[in-house]
Amino acid sequence: MRLISTSLLTSIAISAAALAQGTPAAFTVAETGRPYGTLGDALGAIGDGRGTVVVAPGSYRQCAVQQGGDVTIRAATPGTVIFDGAACEGKAALVLRGRSSRVEGVIFQNIRVPDGNGAGIRLESGNLTVSNSLFRNSEEGILTGDYDGGQVVIDKSTFRKLGRCDRDLDCAHGIYIGRLASLSVTNSRFDQGEGGHYLKTRTARVTITGNSFDDSGGHLTNYMIDLSNGASGVISGNEMVQGRDKDNWSAFITVAPEGREHGSAGLVIEGNKAGFVPGLERGSTFVANFTDDPVRIGANELAPSMKVRDRR
Repeated sequence: MRLISTSLLTSIAISAAALAQGTPAAFTVAETGRPYGTLGDALGAIGDGRGTVVVAPGSYRQCAVQQGGDVTIRAATPGTVIFDGAACEGKAALVLRGRSSRVEGVIFQNIRVPDGNGAGIRLESGNLTVSNSLFRNSEEGILTGDYDGGQVVIDKSTFRKLGRCDRDLDCAHGIYIGRLASLSVTNSRFDQGEGGHYLKTRTARVTITGNSFDDSGGHLTNYMIDLSNGASGVISGNEMVQGRDKDNWSAFITVAPEGREHGSAGLVIEGNKAGFVPGLERGSTFVANFTDDPVRIGANELAPSMKVRDRR
């Protein structure tokens, strides 16, 4: 699993001290070679067309809204671009409402807003692909709306110190994908959650493979994977460790706890490893199914005290 290293993040913190707030060459549209001082200006130049914005190394206290088109936002050097603390429209560092969006090699951090859903990325239309990126110290990593046909693909990314369930507001989560068509999360890491679920989705289909869910440093967290309304697809090759400080430790994976909207008979859960931090044993359930759909649970490596499944 190729994730951004600790040593690289340390060097980023040092090199970003200059705080590139909007130098003339900070954001370059690759197709034209033209530089812009803000990401918003670069996205505006692409408009409803297709283009790639290459972002120079630095820490940027700015945000941007994509109003249309097919846009890629790419760090010139992966792991050296930080969007820090600024949220557009009271939502996110990036508010995306084009036909498609790609984000590559970018760090999002310290995003908080009054309604408690401050995210690195807020997706409101189209498809989204995220790779080799880091979301940390925010209320939410990625949050989407509900609309027909949307597809989200996440690969080789890290979600750290995200989520919350305070201030009498609805909980926020590491990733929260709404009623879209599909979600794929591969080769990624979730750790040190601050509340809510690590991964929550209402999509009809999921592919969740090769990920690490490390709750050993979590605080008042809930489920690792919450398929809120059921789903088909596959959950395999993931490693999950449940920590001590839980708001809800009753299950690792849930199927349709908020009402069945999608059939889950086509869901396969196999080849995963799930357990507890050293010295902890609980009667948690690996898969809690809130429907009568015959979810296929194959061979998984589970802690001895853990129940494989239950019907709720």
